[in-house]
Formats: sequence, C-alpha cells, structure tokens
Amino acid sequence: MTAAAPTLDVVAIGNAIVDVLARSDDAFLAEHALTKGGMQLIDAETAESLYADMGAGKEISGGSAANTLAGLAALGKKCGFIGQVNDDQLGAVFAHDVRALGIRYDTPVMQGDVPTARCLILVTPDAQRTMNTFLGASQFLPEAALDLDLIRSASILYLEGYLWDPEQPRAAMRAAIDAARGAGRKVAFTLSDNFVIDRHRADFIDLIEQGLIDILFSNEGEIQSLAQVDDFEKAVAAIAAKVPVLVSTRSEKGAIAVVDGVRYEAFAAPVAEVIDTTGAGDLFAAGFLAGHLEGLEIDRCLKLGAAAAAEVISHWGARPEEDLKAIRAKTLG
Repeated sequence: MTAAAPTLDVVAIGNAIVDVLARSDDAFLAEHALTKGGMQLIDAETAESLYADMGAGKEISGGSAANTLAGLAALGKKCGFIGQVNDDQLGAVFAHDVRALGIRYDTPVMQGDVPTARCLILVTPDAQRTMNTFLGASQFLPEAALDLDLIRSASILYLEGYLWDPEQPRAAMRAAIDAARGAGRKVAFTLSDNFVIDRHRADFIDLIEQGLIDILFSNEGEIQSLAQVDDFEKAVAAIAAKVPVLVSTRSEKGAIAVVDGVRYEAFAAPVAEVIDTTGAGDLFAAGFLAGHLEGLEIDRCLKLGAAAAAEVISHWGARPEEDLKAIRAKTLG
C-alpha cells in the first residue's frame, strides 16, 4: 500500500522550555561553578537560587527542536510540535509563542505540581552562552501523549537528542520513529550535546546502524564524541559511512555535509557582530531542512543553514527576528 502524501513538512519532538536570558561575566560563572559555554541540568531548587542571583532577564520560548521549527515556519514550512508543559504561567507562554508562529501544538498539558521547564542562559561579553536547564514537565512526556497521526502526516520527523536523556520521552521517541518509518517518512536526529552522547552513545550508534536515522545533525565536538576520536575528519569518515545524510557545523569554520559518501562544504555566513550564540545549531538545522524539503542541492542547503544561523546569533534569543524568507532570497538568489 502506498503511503499517503504528507500534509506537514516537519513534526518535531523536543523539550518545551522557556529560556530566560541575562548578561553575565566570567566572575559570575566562576562564583557559581558553571562551565562556560556548556549546558548543565539543574534541579528546581538550584533553578530558583540561580534565577534569584541573575541579572535582569528576558523570557523567550525556546527548546532546541522548537527553535528549529520556528526557523522552518519562518521559511514557510508547515510544522507540528510535540512537547509537554504544565498548566502554569510559563506553560501558557510557551504554548502561545509556538502557536503564534503557525505551528500546530496540541500536546496535553501535564497535571500535577511539576512546573514547565526553563533554561537559565548566561551570556558573557564574548557571546558565549552558558545554559542551566531545569527540565520540569518536559522530561515526563509519555508515549500516550504522542499524536501518531500527526507524526505520520509529516515528511520528516525531527528528534532532539536532549530529550533522549529521560526515560519516558525516550520511549515516546522510539514509538515515534516506528510510526514515521511505518508511514515511509524520514527521521532526522540532532545529537544536541556531548553530555547526552556520553550517556547514550550506544543507543545512538544502534539507531544509526539499524538504519533508523536518515539525517544526523551534529557539531564538531559532538561528532567526535559519538565516534570517540579526537580528529574531526576521522570522526566524519566513521559516522558518514553509516548514515545517508550527515551534517556537521563548525562555528566560524562553516559546515559540512556528507550525503551517500559525497562531501559538501559551506563557509560560515558573515555576521556584523556576534551577540548570542544560543540557537545557532537549531537555526542551521532549520535552514538545511527547508532546503532539503525543497529538493535543493546540498551545498545550497548548507548555505541556507549558515544564513539562518548567522541571523540568530546577531541578536539575543534563539528565535529568528529578521525575515528569513528575505534572507533566503538574498542568499540563494
């Protein structure tokens, strides 16, 4: 039986998080024993304490996969999001922000006293962001909350590695992969962070070797961590042989993709001033996937990804503020 034609472009499963961004300095990071440029998970008590010590913050809905969908929606793609919030103030903020972008979002809210997730992001003068994440309600996303018909309706299922960490969402994502592949859809996966890879490397390698991942997104450090080698080229060679499409970003050195053994490269897009690197990888994935959905050549997909990433690092927050369609037209002609 032939699968029905997709009605959505991308459905993503990820953490439903509200980002709280504040300026900081290295002394504050040292005082609070925070690893600059990294991401650590914190509990509710630490979240309250750190929030109290931070400077004035700016609240913006975030979450890696949701940021990618924001970019895709801005590029005209039809998207859906699956992620869990609580019935609280930040949960209402997140849901409103996602729906206002035209993204379908119907995941039932979590009942009980576990609050909506938030990420406290400290941005130092060099634009590095140090993230402190309280996963809250998002880490309890159950398989029962999945809309399998929604997943089957999209050309691509996009999964966020961060959400592989907790047990319930991990089971939900496995079920989502089965649903997507059963409907003949593609599965894209972003590795998210070295600490996630360290805990789940065997799982990720297993997914890849089973042929369950069609598009794998990583950065330079993540691909090396996954392959367990310190050399970028060796890591790419090891992983690219196992996955149809491997994409790896390298900050100011640009990005590469290896598709069916053929390598493509793109320069980083120029940025007048780097303000905040939060969401750079998420928006790169948005640009690349938008091009891929349109059937563009891979080098043009990389260029569009680089342009979207450049837009988001030129201002605070992980959601695009400029017209990405205009940036697309300028970048690709």
